[in-house]
Amino acid sequence: MELRHLRYFVAVAEHLHFGRAARQLRMTQPPLSQQIRRLENELEVQLFRRTRRHVELTYAGRVFLKQAREVLAQVEQAVLAARRANRGEIGELAVGFVGSATYHILPLIVSAFRRRFPTVHVTLRELVPADQVEALQAGKIQLGFFRAPTEEDGLSFEPVFREPLVAALPESHRLSAQARIRLASLAREAFVSFPRPLGPGYYDLLVSLCRQAGFSPDIVQEASGMETLVSLVAAGIGVALVPASCQNFRRVGVVYKPIMRPCPMVEMAVVWRRDEDSPVLRAFLNVLRQVKAERGAAKFGAEPS
Repeated sequence: MELRHLRYFVAVAEHLHFGRAARQLRMTQPPLSQQIRRLENELEVQLFRRTRRHVELTYAGRVFLKQAREVLAQVEQAVLAARRANRGEIGELAVGFVGSATYHILPLIVSAFRRRFPTVHVTLRELVPADQVEALQAGKIQLGFFRAPTEEDGLSFEPVFREPLVAALPESHRLSAQARIRLASLAREAFVSFPRPLGPGYYDLLVSLCRQAGFSPDIVQEASGMETLVSLVAAGIGVALVPASCQNFRRVGVVYKPIMRPCPMVEMAVVWRRDEDSPVLRAFLNVLRQVKAERGAAKFGAEPS
């Protein structure tokens, strides 16, 4: 039995007339009658009582009609679901992110995506960069947001925005009254940073910038997240270089100071597996790119003029 046989049967059952059913199906009456007869032979059940002037369903035909309509409706739903899934309109998406992404970019993108694709279930997982890479490679998340990504086999990176780094200082720090500071003025300071294994790109950027300014940072304390790092600065443990958007995280006891030119910049990137073919992922990336285009670079932390 084929789906077309069910469609033929339903058309005849609804019209109770082979000629009208044939016209609806855009076929001639004799082949339609033959197909219905073959269906009855296959089922070993008489579905219609026929006379020259009259066609009616048998009891078995009425029962079969109800089931046939349900089958055809389910097939139609399956077709629609497949098409929606292919457009990324249904499904699931697991997104990893570093905590600082929530200060600026992530809420904008996720909000826009949920408006466009309300039936997609989005799961957000806060993970340090190293754990995001591991989760991506294991298929536990499909997308990641983190800063200063390093090259990893099998992963694709796309910059989302660049923003300046600022110095986070204890409120009582000797430089807290200055409008801007030179990076070299932090040469003898104790630094708070992330452990390199958790965020190698960001760690290497910090060390490189300090060396360009003529010193190596004295890292006395490590933190696993941006909020913890800022809290350690507030406690007077040391100073830190953080993305400018972290100023949206208000913490008593911390002041943020722009750094004089050349102003060091840090990049937020979106990362995914190169072999990931999920339509939902493609849809998310398209929304991300549209939001970037609509809002412009300046709204995403362009380099200050």
